[in-house]
Formats: sequence, C-alpha cells, structure tokens
Amino acid sequence: MVDSFASADLPADVIGFKYPFPCLAEAIGKGGPIRIVAMGSSSTAGREDVLPYPYWLEMYLRRDAAPDGNSRIDVINRGRGGEEADKELDRFREDIFALEPTLVIWQVGTNAVFHREDYDIDVVAQKIAAGLDLLCADRTKMDVMLIDPQYVTAMLLDDKAELSERMVALISEKAELAKVNVFHRWALMRHWHVHNDISFERMLDPTDSAKLHQSDASTQRLSRGLCDTILKAARSAGS
Repeated sequence: MVDSFASADLPADVIGFKYPFPCLAEAIGKGGPIRIVAMGSSSTAGREDVLPYPYWLEMYLRRDAAPDGNSRIDVINRGRGGEEADKELDRFREDIFALEPTLVIWQVGTNAVFHREDYDIDVVAQKIAAGLDLLCADRTKMDVMLIDPQYVTAMLLDDKAELSERMVALISEKAELAKVNVFHRWALMRHWHVHNDISFERMLDPTDSAKLHQSDASTQRLSRGLCDTILKAARSAGS
C-alpha cells in the first residue's frame, strides 16, 4: 500500500540542505511560472508501474509552494534509464539549458556502482564536477542540487557496499566544492532500514528482480521529504 511508509522518518539532520534556493524563492514569490528539470537515470525516468519521484514532487510542490496552492509549477522529467554522468552531460544543452529551469535536480551515481565493470567512479566524480561547473556558471538563473544513490540490496551485494559508500562520499565532496545541496537519499533510506526497521522488501519494487529500484510507497515518501526540503531551502532564501 502507498500509505505503508507514512511512519517513515524524514529527519532534517539527514536530508536538510545547507544552501538556500534564491531563484526558486523569487519565482515562488512572483507566483510562477516555475520549471524544474529532473535529470537522471531510471529512478528519475520511472520503471513499469512505479511512479517516479518527479511525478510526486510536482504534485506536492503545486499544493504546498504557495498559500493558495495555485503556483504554476512543472517538474520536467529528463531521466533516462541506464545512464550515468558522462552521457547525461551530453544532454545538458537540450534537456536542461534549453528549458531555462528555475531549479535543476540531478540524480547521479547509481549506475557507476551497479554497472561497476563499465565505470571508474573517480572518472564519474570528475564528470559530476564538470557538470556542476556548467550548471552553476550563472547562479542568478537557476538553483542546482544533486540526489545521491539509493540504499537498496543491489547496491550492497558483493563488493558494492564499499563502492557505494565511496560514490556517496564523492558526490558530497563535489557538491560541497560547488556549494550546492545534496538530497541524501542513501542516508535517508539507510535511516529507514536501521532506525525505522523497514525491510528492504518494503523499500524495493517487488517486480524488480535486480533489487535496485524503489517501490511506489518508498518513492512517494522520499518525494514528500524532497518537497519539504526544497521548500525549506527556498523559504530560507526569502527570509
């Protein structure tokens, strides 16, 4: 059931942002329109019957961003399954810059671990840094944030647990150098598993034999936390 994650924590000390979102704050203050681009791989694009986070995020933001609930907000899904930072960089011009977004959300790093035989994560980290340089070239035009990998069975099996932790650390490192926020999906889902005693079976899409993708309920709850954290960062910029 979608409501089975209603008791899952969304702790601010885990998912809270360090930096404000001034571009989003200004756009909300004007009543929109607001265009948010979600760049990433399969957990952005969506899979089979699981609604991806951009769908839920748009719904929550439209409801909560303004007192009257009528802010004109579109979350444009530019996820593409199986991609990593190298291929996503090639799409920036058409799938991000051409759309002139207020906020860019870049979900990255999962495939570098899941398909570790195809990647050097240090090279992936360099690509992330290069992408952030492009995205942050003019901070008056758009806000930027990252989402790190999901804490799921496929990212912990064999030798992947250590590699996952390293990828998460590298993402945080590159984000801090660029002074952009990271939504710590890895830490949040680990919190659910360790502190809320939520099993991997509940967090995972039951149709995914690879045990990589989140369930509908898990994705929806994560999106609730993402919305709240984004709006808090926007409000801190406007205060």
